[in-house]
Amino acid sequence: MRSGDPSGEDEGSLLQRIVDFPLVAMVIALAAVLVPAGLVAGLFEKTLPSSPLSGRLAVAAVMVASYKLVVPHLGTRHHDDLSGPRPIFQLFLGVAVGGAVFATIVGAAALAGVYRILGAGDTSNLLASIVGAAVFPAIAEEIIFRAILFRWIEEFAGSWAALILSSLLFGLSHVANPNADLISTIGIMLEGGILLGAAYMLTRRLWFPMGIHASWNLTQGELFDVPVSGTDSHGLIDAKLQGPALLTGGGFGLEASLISIIIGTAAGLAILWLAVRSGRLVQPWWVRRRLSAEPNSYPTA
Repeated sequence: MRSGDPSGEDEGSLLQRIVDFPLVAMVIALAAVLVPAGLVAGLFEKTLPSSPLSGRLAVAAVMVASYKLVVPHLGTRHHDDLSGPRPIFQLFLGVAVGGAVFATIVGAAALAGVYRILGAGDTSNLLASIVGAAVFPAIAEEIIFRAILFRWIEEFAGSWAALILSSLLFGLSHVANPNADLISTIGIMLEGGILLGAAYMLTRRLWFPMGIHASWNLTQGELFDVPVSGTDSHGLIDAKLQGPALLTGGGFGLEASLISIIIGTAAGLAILWLAVRSGRLVQPWWVRRRLSAEPNSYPTA
């Protein structure tokens, strides 16, 4: 953080103030992460089209490196979401929470009679599921939607606007998925956007939401044989969803079901309640300046 201003925002030169402005910093951060990732993805697609998992791992590594090199140094409040105390604890807590929430969703679907286990599956797709459906989206999407979009929207317009807008964008980012429709988009926005946004608000780090995201995907796909955001899975259990689309989510999977929307959103609201109680809310930029907030006006963890 630059000093010299009671709100913690340095006056500096005009150019510096423009670069430090939250929405400008957000655009710079997006470019710094997405451009190298896009170049690496294109390179792998041309040279090693038969190694999609290697390509995804390379893209994830480049996104992490680009983030670490650029994003923590942007803006008036320097902050690294891939640092902090007890990262392993937060990561595995997220894994436990994500797995528990989706196991509850599957259990409720089974009680409703729309999820049925047919027999044992196998582990033939385990590595692809871990990398493609869990690790890659947990890293890539959390960097984009939480560490960049949520963070900078929050710095400009406050926590509530950041939660609403990042959740909306997160839902819209899945509209091109197989079998996606309006209900699946709303489902991802509510159960995913609120749950992951609240997890980020509570800890101010990526470890907790990354763990939730990875475990949520891996639990539904590789463990319970439920389509992951519209993509067919091959799980350790051979199972079938059958019944009204409102309860099964149709071809998109349980994420588009009323069951998942209710349980996932409730879990997100519970974590959001903890974040609010812990004083993690951030006021909009103009309110902070008007009130001449203390230099350390941001929640930390």
